[in-house]
Amino acid sequence: MPTPITAKVNSESKQTTVVKIDGFRGRLISADHTDYDIARAVWNGAIDRRPHLIARCIGSSDVVAAVRFARDHDLEIAIRGGGHNVAGTAVCNDGIVIDLSAMRAVRVDPANRRGWVQGGALWGDVDHETQAYGLATTGGIVSHTGVAGLTLGGGIGWLMRKHGLTVDNLLAVDIVTANGEQLRVSENEHPDLFWALRGGGGNFGVVTSFEFRLHSVGPTVLAGPILWDASDAGEVLRFYREFVRHAPDELGTVVRFGTAPPLSVIPKNLHWRPVVMIGTCYAGPIEDGEQVLRPLRAFRTPLLDLVGPMPYVGFQSALDSTVVHGWNYYWKSTYLPELRDDLIDVIAKHAFACSSPRSYVALFHLKGMVSRVVEGGTAFGNRQASHAITLDGVWRPDENFGDRDTAWTREFFAALGRFREGVYVNFLGGDEDPDRVREAYGDSVYNRLVEVKTKYDPDNIFHHNQNIRPAS
Repeated sequence: MPTPITAKVNSESKQTTVVKIDGFRGRLISADHTDYDIARAVWNGAIDRRPHLIARCIGSSDVVAAVRFARDHDLEIAIRGGGHNVAGTAVCNDGIVIDLSAMRAVRVDPANRRGWVQGGALWGDVDHETQAYGLATTGGIVSHTGVAGLTLGGGIGWLMRKHGLTVDNLLAVDIVTANGEQLRVSENEHPDLFWALRGGGGNFGVVTSFEFRLHSVGPTVLAGPILWDASDAGEVLRFYREFVRHAPDELGTVVRFGTAPPLSVIPKNLHWRPVVMIGTCYAGPIEDGEQVLRPLRAFRTPLLDLVGPMPYVGFQSALDSTVVHGWNYYWKSTYLPELRDDLIDVIAKHAFACSSPRSYVALFHLKGMVSRVVEGGTAFGNRQASHAITLDGVWRPDENFGDRDTAWTREFFAALGRFREGVYVNFLGGDEDPDRVREAYGDSVYNRLVEVKTKYDPDNIFHHNQNIRPAS
């Protein structure tokens, strides 16, 4: 028999005064707690939601207790791993946040190249532990991104072209399902659910632990950005198109359009100057990477070339200070085909039309191992896309750029309309057309996800996400 859960609940307002959740050993943070405002804050400062209760778990049994409590009292559920999703799905109004942020342990088996990661860990935690053995798996490009959210949505990063998406390196998970059951899920255990978890987001339960395949990476890699003036954007993109067309899988690149951030490695005379910046990371021998990158580094005499040998851990955190917790973020995103001239013209026209100096556009080059996994082999969709682009309005809470840069983001997205080829589910914002969730997968994958959702969460209790609704 499950452990009983006792609480006082106002059934009309759902305002919850928790007396005790039997079996729960973590912290229960309600609105009158001194840490409440800190605990409910997420990465995107534009999100301001007030849950009735935050259940900060310290183990899987706490998660079970919290899920059962929420179901017994008909409370909205939000699941917090790293709290980094731009849509703010990690926190809800008038409900319970099942908070895994205290569960950040990472264990590495270097001999078998395996890593076990708790559901509240950040990518910086993973890189710190795995790089002690010269190992890594594909993770986010910002170290304070949560492992759980990035993985369950697919997981794009510097290593994806060489080693596949994060989900392509996922071997098993431990999950608490909608009925409060703990399951071990892998190719051989509940394979339908394992398929869905590799791209289907937080629709199917609370993942308390991940097991990853690790690869030999670093600890020193050839990496860094190259900067050109914004006026060269069109020509840089045309050269880049030909360059990446023949680039080896070892090379990961992201093109960033925006002002040069005031980082210590960037000369002060370039701070806040509009630039095209191509970030690079070569997941192979440094001498091979130097040969591969030579043509790109020689194109049109860059303003700045910071490519060089550096610790992989350091490179993974190099952008952290440009996407700070508590700033306001508004995103639009889509997948794109190869960079035709008319598409390049649209990007060059709109990329620098924002108002905030913190706003930017990021263009991720995909292909490589991303596209070699058969479509539908996991729930991650649109594997044949060439690029993913995010249009990111960013401003501090004390700045008045919000309306203008939200409008810029929407106008730019509209201009990309005829080029759109689906979307990466982790890049969807909080005000999207619900049809965009289907767009993230394509009809066949989406319909299969609905079947799995109907089996494991028929009441859709896990819906505070980019939701896949169960069949009626």
